[in-house]
Amino acid sequence: MFTGLIEDVGKVQKLERRGNSARLAIATVLPAEEFLVGDSVAVNGACLTVTGIAAGTLLFFDVSPETLDRSGLGRLASGDQVNLERAMRLSDRLGGHIVTGHIDCVAIVAGRREESGNILFSFRGPSENLRYIIEKGSVAIDGISLTVNSVTPDGFAVNIIPHTAQMTTLRFKKPGDSVNIETDIIGKYVERLLPGAGSTGESGGISMKKLLENGFA
Repeated sequence: MFTGLIEDVGKVQKLERRGNSARLAIATVLPAEEFLVGDSVAVNGACLTVTGIAAGTLLFFDVSPETLDRSGLGRLASGDQVNLERAMRLSDRLGGHIVTGHIDCVAIVAGRREESGNILFSFRGPSENLRYIIEKGSVAIDGISLTVNSVTPDGFAVNIIPHTAQMTTLRFKKPGDSVNIETDIIGKYVERLLPGAGSTGESGGISMKKLLENGFA
């Protein structure tokens, strides 16, 4: 589990394709002694398992076919920069929002403009994923916890403050670039627990009976 607060911008050393999967090597300035083989690290928002550590610190990850299909990790090349976040501890402050590290889709930067030192981004993405994005809700873009400014039929927009731009890879993004998107997990659970009429024979909506059945009351 992650919070969407980026700890370091690492540098890709190598992406080695192995059939439908891949092996990824990333250099980071995070302390080597704080990593163990088996640890979870969010790389541009995708939860990966550390499978090797070398001096430097150089971290190695095995990337599954599912992760390559769902995210933009397969497009990485040597020298590319990526957002890194270690898994949160139970004692940590939840400064961002609940981020699982499971990428839903890839979105495209539709627009970028600067205003009063901030960067205003607009994104286009698949409609089946956009339904989970709401105005003033949370979204993780390349692993960064952000607040949604506005939503349109084919996309959404966010505002990036100078600190976030400086500490993440978003400062490099331009129209046409792709980003990993993880929508807010709460919306997915609500949809799952409240099926529409016809899907299971139940009517949609919230009732005391449904809340009790699902442990919310």
